[in-house]
Amino acid sequence: MRSVVVTGASTGIGWAVAKHLVERGHRVFGSVRKQADADRLRSEFGANFTPLLFDVTDEAAVLAAARKVREALAGETLAGLVNNAGVAVAGPVLELSADEFRRQMDINVIGPVIATQAFGPLLGADPSLKGPKGRIVMISSVAGKNGNPLSAPYCASKHAVEGRSESLRRELMLFGIDVIIVAPGAVKTPIWSKAEEIDLSVYQNSPYLPALKKVMAFMMDLGAKGLPPERIAEIVFEALTAASPKVRYQITPDPMRHLIGAVLPKRTVDRIIAKRLGFMPQG
Repeated sequence: MRSVVVTGASTGIGWAVAKHLVERGHRVFGSVRKQADADRLRSEFGANFTPLLFDVTDEAAVLAAARKVREALAGETLAGLVNNAGVAVAGPVLELSADEFRRQMDINVIGPVIATQAFGPLLGADPSLKGPKGRIVMISSVAGKNGNPLSAPYCASKHAVEGRSESLRRELMLFGIDVIIVAPGAVKTPIWSKAEEIDLSVYQNSPYLPALKKVMAFMMDLGAKGLPPERIAEIVFEALTAASPKVRYQITPDPMRHLIGAVLPKRTVDRIIAKRLGFMPQG
């Protein structure tokens, strides 16, 4: 039985990935931040699921979890690490606090670095382990290739994931460990529904407030119409198990819109977005 570590397994994509892998005979170690989630997932997924209690930004806790996984592997390699845990921070760059921007980067960028360093040896960088080399799947986003107004922190974090993954894939060729990006568009997960929880009162006197309200409504609509997380789980499973996986999988509920956005000149796209959000030059 091959084993996979999935970060951020309590809900959304991580939950769907863990479920899909367990159903296909894998043993899954899934990270959660709350004991209640650990108990729930153990009950839902059964004996082949082991919860790991850590926050991806807590290096000591992640390293402790890696030691627990190493012990469970009993000398065998880990088949995969799915770096999925993440959040989305929204707001205008001119007004968003540096602490909020830093929180976004800590979770989405530094967190996967910590996890990769902790679990990387188990994937086969440690020559004492026996078995096939493992793979790393990085959950990015279509936002990793474009920039959306009022969500610069999230877009910046996913751009970082893309660049880091490209570099890491080439570095880990030394050990035979592959790195694959999965970049979804909108998915029906709590990351979108949480848009309504964003406190807009801090922007009450901001010229960006009308546009922020439109973007929040758009995000919630995307979440309602997004892909089921089970579809992303299928792609992650392919990335982990296919004989010759792609280096990057992009899947969206509206591929034509993303294609048009990629083909049109940037200035044209800028004008379309500005018109929709009411971004008119002042003075």
